[in-house]
Amino acid sequence: MRFHLFEFEDQSWFPNVIRVGGTDYLRYLLIATEVYKPCLEILNETLRQTGEAKIVDLCSGGGGYVEQVYNELKKITTRDVCITLTDKFPNIEAYKHLQNKTSGEIRFDTRSIDAANVPPELRGVRTMFSAIHHFQPAHVRSILQNATDNNAPIAIFDGGDKSIFGILGVLIIHPIALLLFTPFFKPFKLSRLLFTYIIPLIPLYTVWDGCVSILRLYTAKELLKMANSVSPGRYTWTAGKTKSRFGLHASYLVGIPSA
Repeated sequence: MRFHLFEFEDQSWFPNVIRVGGTDYLRYLLIATEVYKPCLEILNETLRQTGEAKIVDLCSGGGGYVEQVYNELKKITTRDVCITLTDKFPNIEAYKHLQNKTSGEIRFDTRSIDAANVPPELRGVRTMFSAIHHFQPAHVRSILQNATDNNAPIAIFDGGDKSIFGILGVLIIHPIALLLFTPFFKPFKLSRLLFTYIIPLIPLYTVWDGCVSILRLYTAKELLKMANSVSPGRYTWTAGKTKSRFGLHASYLVGIPSA
């Protein structure tokens, strides 16, 4: 059963300095745990089947797993892959950091972009990492409908297991990891130290949102059912679950135009 409870990150009134602190942490956590590494062969195959070299990442947050996506794809493909980061609340400072690290092959759009209303000039394979659970089923269908209306391939990945062990992991691991590793996150920010160690708003909101995210997760079957409802016959959809070397799972949904 899925519970769509309140998450701070989704609220427009939530202070951006706190939101960014949490998304910066999530970016480093995803890279360290390699939860999406097994998904990259699936993404590479999607690029191969569609002949695309451009990726439009939706709901990028603080850059999420995209830096690792870029690094891993360079190892397994001969394409000159370029990635554009987008978000409803774009983390421009983090995006500039990634752009500089990759000599502009990871770029970004400064506009506030809704995943269900992507500007048509942003062409390429649409990706979402750790984001689809933020949306109610009707909005998920709108995201998929917008992709199909624009004939855009889409690949959605969402890591985590909906279980008591997943929630316990968030309650135990997140606070410890934040306290240990926050000083090493880049780009360095005094505000991140303030709201982690002095006024611990970043740890508190990150733990709450992390637990709620687990309760919000969609199964691969649920994603596939929604996908088949928006484009009968026009897209080829595949869905499933991957497992990382640390035993962490990620559900995925990939849609490719049939023609």
